Amino acid sequence: MIKKKAYDGVVVAVHYKPQGEIDWVRAFERHGFVFSDRVMLGREALVQRLKDGKRFKTGARKTYEGNDFEVREDIRLIDKNGSSVIVAGPAASERDALIGVPII
Repeated sequence: MIKKKAYDGVVVAVHYKPQGEIDWVRAFERHGFVFSDRVMLGREALVQRLKDGKRFKTGARKTYEGNDFEVREDIRLIDKNGSSVIVAGPAASERDALIGVPII
């Protein structure tokens, strides 16, 4: 029996605006036991998914293993002075920071 993954999506690349805020991410979303093709999520779409309780991780797809990922850090939504900040891992930041995710 296939074990269901403990996360809802994996972010594999990020693009930042000049101000340092995430513009969009390239991700794979889980649908039951399988993952979608690549999807581009704007910052607001990612924030909404995180607010809805979806769990995203940073990582990379394993070559020739469609539904397997090398996952790294949890992606969290932090409230800083009334605005939302998206961070990966234990570090708190004043602006969006997905450490270890390739920048496009």
